[in-house]
Amino acid sequence: MVIGHLSSPLSFLSPIPVLRSAKIMEKGLSSLPFILKRRALPALVTFAAVIGGAIAYLIITPRLYEISTRLILDQKRVSVSELGRDLTQLSPSTPGNSNPLADQAELIKSQRVLQKALAKVAAESGFSSPENQLTVGQLSQNLKVKIVPATNILEVSYLNKDPTLATKVVNAISQAMVEDNTQVIRQEAANVRKFLEKKVPDARKRVEEAEQKENKYRQSSGIVSFDEQTKSLVNSLATVEEQENTLVAQLQELHSKEASLRQVTDAKALNQAYAAVRGGQDEELKALRTKLAEIETKLVQARLSLTDSHPTVMNLLGQRNGLRALYFQGLARVSPRSKSISSGSVAGDKISQDLTSELIVNDVERLAVENKFRTVQANRADLQARLAQLPIKQQQLTPLTRKREEAVESLKLLQSKLEEARIAEAQLVGNIQIIEAAQPPKKPSLPNKKAVVAIAIVFGTALATGIVLLLELMDHTLKDASEAEDLLKLPFLGVLPSLPAHAIALEPSGQFLDHIGLVEPYRTLFKNLEFRSTEPLRSIVVSSTITGEGKSVVASHLAVISAMLSRRTLLIDADLRRPVLHTLFNLAPQPGITDVIDSERSLEETVQRTHIANLSVLTCGDLYGLSSHLLESGAMKSLITEATRHYDYIIIDTPPLSACTDAQILGRQSNGILLVTRPNFTIKEILQRAVSELIHNQIPIMGVVVNGITQQTERYYRYPINGYRPSRHLSEGSSASSC
Repeated sequence: MVIGHLSSPLSFLSPIPVLRSAKIMEKGLSSLPFILKRRALPALVTFAAVIGGAIAYLIITPRLYEISTRLILDQKRVSVSELGRDLTQLSPSTPGNSNPLADQAELIKSQRVLQKALAKVAAESGFSSPENQLTVGQLSQNLKVKIVPATNILEVSYLNKDPTLATKVVNAISQAMVEDNTQVIRQEAANVRKFLEKKVPDARKRVEEAEQKENKYRQSSGIVSFDEQTKSLVNSLATVEEQENTLVAQLQELHSKEASLRQVTDAKALNQAYAAVRGGQDEELKALRTKLAEIETKLVQARLSLTDSHPTVMNLLGQRNGLRALYFQGLARVSPRSKSISSGSVAGDKISQDLTSELIVNDVERLAVENKFRTVQANRADLQARLAQLPIKQQQLTPLTRKREEAVESLKLLQSKLEEARIAEAQLVGNIQIIEAAQPPKKPSLPNKKAVVAIAIVFGTALATGIVLLLELMDHTLKDASEAEDLLKLPFLGVLPSLPAHAIALEPSGQFLDHIGLVEPYRTLFKNLEFRSTEPLRSIVVSSTITGEGKSVVASHLAVISAMLSRRTLLIDADLRRPVLHTLFNLAPQPGITDVIDSERSLEETVQRTHIANLSVLTCGDLYGLSSHLLESGAMKSLITEATRHYDYIIIDTPPLSACTDAQILGRQSNGILLVTRPNFTIKEILQRAVSELIHNQIPIMGVVVNGITQQTERYYRYPINGYRPSRHLSEGSSASSC
């Protein structure tokens, strides 16, 4: 039956190389001594190599003296001219632009400054022969220029075996830098002066040409002052528009009054109204109208009693016609332009005459206002046209004025800069100052013994730690029982000690059974198998992942413990490829399991009894090909069934899981498989893959046992493995210990 199983079939298949470092840290300080003990030799070798290299470096490296001086870019030492200040002051560095302080640092290492410094050193030291003189290349190799952070200070340092010579060199470099800086500023000022002396006459000529063009255009366009003229035209236009609005109101009023008067007087035209008034006021016409009225009265009365041919009627008609002719002649006299005025249109009464006269006056006033309105409109149009043309004219004047002003400003600037350049050239001002001269040192600067030793210790420790971690990461084998338990998530059945060579062989068995420190771990394993099983255990398969993990030793010693506990035990050597159980018990390899399967012998005849009570061994027998065919045969199943009837406990030793499927085949015919692992030998990836295959194939796994523990045995048991009595060693013990 299956005693334990994984929480998930693939839960332990996480990438080992990625998680190994984290797992090392998770083990805590308790596993650190064991890791260091395992990797002590490479760690010590690495650390010793680093320390030895540091000591060799200190012995071999020559003593060098480092001399330094400090220069400051002093912006307070400015010139009296603005150009001089521009030449001496530094502009702040911005991202993407060069740093002026860094430029000065590179200038110190330039060939120009170094040659000047070497010339000063040669003159001061009296070097005459070339072999005693330094070269620029030699000087630049050991010369360093450093910018002091958050300051405008440059630190110039030089390394040399001779402290006196190094001091002279550094001081000469600082003096040469100050002189070079002053000379460069003065030369720049001279170059600016020469340039400006050529440019000032040209600028003056451009000013004169610009002034001539501007004056000529002002004369032709009539523009004196654009702002004043614009203001005057705007004011005049506002006055005219105000007059225009006033006349519009007057015209509206006159038109309204005219319409009312024409409606009352029924006058059609101004000349007709004038004629009607004159006709009504003329005395002669009044008399004619009176006579005509009398004649008309008489004519009406005569026609009432007489015919039209009567002489009286005819006479009255003649008088009426004559008076009418005289009346029309009078109307023509008072209104010579009127050709169609009738007698009915004449304003004969006072009211009609007054209204008609008022109409005439209103029309005359309206005509005058209209004439004035047209004049004002013409003035407004003229002012608008002049105002619209003024910006156009000014637009052509603006570039001329701008050119003239720019030329004037350029001339003024050039003249002022020329004076500043002359002043700056006359002054000897620089922005570099020596703030700390070099002094000969008393002790060498390099090599720094304390720093080298400290760095070597730190680097050696780090490198040794890295080597330990690297070896741990590269080591794919199990380290201890806890790692096996965490890795597989299977029941952990026990930890078995690493047996000495004389205790591996079980003939005689006393060398193993007489030592409680060796027996108790196997007894604990046996009891764990019984206690954790819900059904009686009858048969188990003992296997491992690869050869060398001690599965055969575990199977044989577990069988001895079972027999010691009064269980009738049969130990079967089913490893038909590399059988070793007969060597552990000093038995004959034949007859064996192959003879039983081939039906040449019965199980009872083939089993060999050992000197240990209750323990029998079924060896492998004669080896030949197709061993897997034998184990999968019905005869093998019958053998196990028959053995189960005759024995209380059957332990089957099989080949490793990675070699073949024999263990899986026999595992289905038993209570389960007991996996044997070995620290620093079992490969975790192969172990994981084997367990995964067993789970997927539904092969019962009873649990895992860790074999060959030495350092960690005392962590689990009270009885340390020590003090073994001398005993006989088997010739095959060394090889069998890894079976």
